[in-house]
Amino acid sequence: MKFLTLAACALLSTTSLAASYPITGNTVNCRSGPGTSYGVKKSYKKGQSVSISCQTSGTSVNGNSIWDKTSDGCYVADHYVKTGKNGYVTSKCGGGSSGGSSDSHCKKVNAAGINLIAQWEGFVASPKPDPIGLPTVGYGHLCKQKNCAEVKYKFPLSKTTAKQLLNDDLPTYTACLAKVLNSKVKLNDNQWAALTSWTFNNGCGNVATSTLVKRLNKGENPNTVASEELPKWRLAGGRVLQGLVNRRKAEIKLFKTASSKQAYPKCQ
Repeated sequence: MKFLTLAACALLSTTSLAASYPITGNTVNCRSGPGTSYGVKKSYKKGQSVSISCQTSGTSVNGNSIWDKTSDGCYVADHYVKTGKNGYVTSKCGGGSSGGSSDSHCKKVNAAGINLIAQWEGFVASPKPDPIGLPTVGYGHLCKQKNCAEVKYKFPLSKTTAKQLLNDDLPTYTACLAKVLNSKVKLNDNQWAALTSWTFNNGCGNVATSTLVKRLNKGENPNTVASEELPKWRLAGGRVLQGLVNRRKAEIKLFKTASSKQAYPKCQ
């Protein structure tokens, strides 16, 4: 009897670690990582209950940057989950052995990186489709709502507000880059800016599974890895775009520009 009681308590303790909450959106995507750039693994319907095992930060959705990891092993924006609280309701997700050991990486990039991204994304004052049909505005901001309603700056954007929007967006991409690099990788601010440009262009999900990241984590020479791997990322919509070929060349040039200022794993 004592054994059964202890077993029951253990079961209750285990199940309580993942509380359930209802979905508030009509159809809410659960993604492979904490951000809108990650691939969709499944979808939840309005009213469906999901169990949250842990929470972490990611792409801001309507001002809420918390993402909930469900019992299905994927992440859903906390904005669409009725937890009854504006903030964390459970423990933060661990970074895992593959990610950086701390949150001390540079959240943004240097001026050279900002200028590179702005140059190759191009300036768009009001929302319109990019070369492969995705609605964007500013310097490569991918719209998350109809008519980019999530953007806090007035349309048409000026180049100044467009760069402010770009700076608002970048921490999402530096965060997901830091998440997949281990702490043994050392990158200066130019290398970090170049890889952030690449991540911004290709999305967190693609970067996470890339050979480039795997090679860096194995300890290979960063300049060699960048020179060999970045040129492979030249396709959009299944075809080679000369603009992407040229962008990769610019990223490699910046990556190989010497700097004594460290950006990852610790920001100087």
